[in-house]
Amino acid sequence: MATPPDRDPTPGAPEPPSRHPVPPATPPHQQSGPHSNWPGYPPYRARPARINGMAVAAFVLGIAWIFWIGSAFALGFGYVARQQIRERGEDGWGMATAGIVLGWVAFGLLGLSIAVAITEPAPY
Repeated sequence: MATPPDRDPTPGAPEPPSRHPVPPATPPHQQSGPHSNWPGYPPYRARPARINGMAVAAFVLGIAWIFWIGSAFALGFGYVARQQIRERGEDGWGMATAGIVLGWVAFGLLGLSIAVAITEPAPY
């Protein structure tokens, strides 16, 4: 009977290397990340990112408009919120941008309505 070509027929010979080597197990005190179990420390829990309050205010005021006064505040709050988000690493970039866009849309509609009111002839 023939021996397979990848096996050594002599007993006690070392095993040939595997095609898929198994990495050595890492001791628990050397593990890192969310699953590390260091004795004496509570398990790691990621805190949820905080949403910037100015971004929420910009978004709400951008939707509300409030006779275009809200649009001015939406622009101001939106630009301040984006600066704070960059500095602090908070969430809410999309809401701040939406507040800015809605604020500019409101001012565009205000300008358009003023232009139409000026160019339209007065009724007799």
